Amino acid sequence: MATSRELGKTRLPLSAAGFVVLICLAILGLSAWREWESRNAELRNAETDVANLAHSLVQHADDTFELADTILVGLVHRLELDGMGPDTIAKLQTYLPTRKSTDRVRGIFVYDETGRWLATTEQIDFSKFNNSDREYFRQHRDSPDKGTLIGRPVKSRSGGQWVITASRRIDRPDGSFAGVALLTIDVAYFVKFYERFDVGPNGSASLLNNDGIMLARSRDESGVFVGRDLSNAPLFREWKSRPAAAVYYFKSPLDSVQRLSYYQRSSRYPLMVLASKSQDDVLAPWRRAAVTRVTFVLGLVLLIAVIGYYLVRQLLQRQRMAQALVANEAQFRLLAEQSSDMVTRIGLDNRLLYVSPSCRRMIGWSSDELLGTSAVAGIHEEDMERVEQTITALKNGEAEEARFVYRQRHREKGDIWVEAALHVTRASDSGEIDGVVAVVRDMTEQKDLQDKLAALAATDGLTGLANRRAFDERLVDEWARARRDGTQLSLLLIDVDHFKKFNDHYGHLAGDGCLRALGRILSDHARRPADLAARYGGEEFAMLLPNTGPDGCAEVGEAIRRALHDLAMLHAQNPPSRLVTVSVGAAASLPTETTADSSTLVAAADRALYAAKDSGRDRLVMSGQVVSWPAKTA
Repeated sequence: MATSRELGKTRLPLSAAGFVVLICLAILGLSAWREWESRNAELRNAETDVANLAHSLVQHADDTFELADTILVGLVHRLELDGMGPDTIAKLQTYLPTRKSTDRVRGIFVYDETGRWLATTEQIDFSKFNNSDREYFRQHRDSPDKGTLIGRPVKSRSGGQWVITASRRIDRPDGSFAGVALLTIDVAYFVKFYERFDVGPNGSASLLNNDGIMLARSRDESGVFVGRDLSNAPLFREWKSRPAAAVYYFKSPLDSVQRLSYYQRSSRYPLMVLASKSQDDVLAPWRRAAVTRVTFVLGLVLLIAVIGYYLVRQLLQRQRMAQALVANEAQFRLLAEQSSDMVTRIGLDNRLLYVSPSCRRMIGWSSDELLGTSAVAGIHEEDMERVEQTITALKNGEAEEARFVYRQRHREKGDIWVEAALHVTRASDSGEIDGVVAVVRDMTEQKDLQDKLAALAATDGLTGLANRRAFDERLVDEWARARRDGTQLSLLLIDVDHFKKFNDHYGHLAGDGCLRALGRILSDHARRPADLAARYGGEEFAMLLPNTGPDGCAEVGEAIRRALHDLAMLHAQNPPSRLVTVSVGAAASLPTETTADSSTLVAAADRALYAAKDSGRDRLVMSGQVVSWPAKTA
């Protein structure tokens, strides 16, 4: 019979062989999982790309049809007021070309109740044309609805190209049908715009109406897909049960390509956009990389299997345990010395017992220079106490591992940000803690990125000033500081007079420019480091002035108001000056222990702002005082 020693010798190689097989299976399994996750990550990234594209395209479509809507509303209003007599039409024929001021608008047309052309921006003889057979004309004639109708794409009778129509009904004073005002947009305009975006060789961007009619599609210069009815596609058959925007995987009924897409419906018009990429195009880079990685993994598994075979043979020898320990030690040292992270071993006296060679790249000193020195040398003084407490807790057995970020001095670059992962080590014979192993990684770039993201989160994207959240946080801090130091805190609330009328008259782009100009003025007058200029919301701004009393607050507010006057931006809807002006509410407070919170300062400035508006605008009112700093006539 075999002795127990011989059985032990037999089991050991079998266990080792089983372990090698398990490792190979684990590597294959992990590789398969990693490849699946990598594939899903590629799809998720593509989903994010098409979602962002869809958001941009639906905004572009909304802006385009909002422009058309604005032109049509003004045109119909003018015709219903002035009538459609020959004199009015003659003036209109001269006026219409001036409204075609953008490449978004193909043409503007006016038809009478019979469909006869009365006026147009097209330079053609239109006396022989009649549009009473058009679907949009019949719909306006038969329905009293006054809203703008976005119709199906049609072939233009004046130019022959595909156009998308937007039209409104014209009524007589008694409410009867008087005709139709029409604005057309070239399908090619959308096609050209969509070509700016990279959606891959087989991707597409499409504009459809809510009935499933294709209005425009990228890579469709000849108009093959324009007007296609896709109402029977799954997306539109399940339209009512679907959200307004979502990721959508489908096989295209137009070209049979399997697509990854994101659709989004417009919240203002009966439109939707569909941004899609070919699933094969998205996964092509992953497939190429996966072949390389799988080949490498299979080679690695084969190598491990071969090594395992020889390891089992070595286990049959008397020296197998010693050889295995030596090999493990060598592999550990090789891993530590080849790692890009800095690996250190810290003794119970806080001295460095081992430092990997990557320390020269990370902090500028060689391992020979660091051995035997203090493990906390070079740590920033503000982080020193926290690091020492953590190491002490690990050595005392209060925790097994820890992770934290701190500043470490580099030999040449100054302070850098690093992340350290610490784990206790124990003696093999007694199990007692005999030190700490630390793996240190350079986090300077990540920390800088985090700081930049934090700055962006506190900044208003349009004006570059602090946003509302940053203002609220600073107000709480400055209120507490003023109460602690016994100093005054002042606040200006600034509102652009009749800004909605400005937007309606000059357009949203001009409105944005107006707000940016005011933002620059506020930045120029926030001269002290503690002063904060912020966009409070919409056309309302705020200026926080620490350590400032009522007189200084009023002086800064008036300087801002006059600076805007000096800029002399036209605002025809803001009499009497006909310039862009602001109303300013000012408040100052001396916070004490018995004073309410900072909201009282905001409320006081808000009341002063409303007093300034009620007093005629273009002036500053200090809270608790009569109107002061009245506007000067231009």
